[in-house]
Amino acid sequence: MRKSYFSHIVAEKSKYEHITFVTATDGNHGRAVAWSANLLGCKSVVYLPKGASQARLDAIRKYGADASITTMNYDDTVLHAAQKAQAEGWILLQDTSWEGYEAVPTHIMQGYSTLITEYCQQQPDIWPTHVFVQAGVGSLAAGILARLCGLSDRPMPKFVVVEPQGAPCLFESKTHNKLFRVQGDLPTIMAGLACGEPSHLGWPLLKSATSGFLMCSDDVARRGMKVLGNPLAGDQRIISGESGAVTLGALFEILSNTDFLDIKQALNVTSASKVLLFSTEGDTDPEVYRDIVWR
Repeated sequence: MRKSYFSHIVAEKSKYEHITFVTATDGNHGRAVAWSANLLGCKSVVYLPKGASQARLDAIRKYGADASITTMNYDDTVLHAAQKAQAEGWILLQDTSWEGYEAVPTHIMQGYSTLITEYCQQQPDIWPTHVFVQAGVGSLAAGILARLCGLSDRPMPKFVVVEPQGAPCLFESKTHNKLFRVQGDLPTIMAGLACGEPSHLGWPLLKSATSGFLMCSDDVARRGMKVLGNPLAGDQRIISGESGAVTLGALFEILSNTDFLDIKQALNVTSASKVLLFSTEGDTDPEVYRDIVWR
């Protein structure tokens, strides 16, 4: 079915040649937009925030995108992409939302929710007691949380949002009890999570149904990458980048560091817990991955 669907799209390429997609990205989202535009035979323009790596830029350009690194942080780069879309008549494909821009982010969040559907298909007899999800603007986390809330026949796991210490917009929003934008350069190696402003759509759900918000240092992400990349005998090796591995790093700290005993107790993480994690990227920056995991 999938092959037939894509074959149909390729056959209808002429319908899409006049379209230009535009987006701002820290890496993975822009790569997906570029791939889709290439499949449809249309154009894509992708802006990355300052500090983005050449490897991520090259991966996006590989699909024919007009991609460049700006001199702005992520949130300002999103604003720039939105302004270019309006000025040029391009289609903005962004997974964050604000008042007046909600349809596309809603569809993207619905797409994220399929991760739970896939998990249920793969592990029908194992249901998690806890779900840890990494967050940038919060759309991925909110999409997954919405799907969990919709499964009325299963107990609701404790849901934990994990963010970089350098860009904790959801943690700060919870602390201030309102949408909060973190200003500045958002320093963190977790490029896919370096976002300063929560999604307008995702925040209300995360605010009401999340069991805990965690801020993590870059060292926590590094630990997660190392544990996944150098498993115990018998376990599968998982190549996971900084943004993909931070949840395992956070869980590792909660279980092994006595300084976080209060968090462990508050979340009721025990030896009987079943914790579901999602690795959302591989070695998207291979040089950084080698430096952290092997060198």
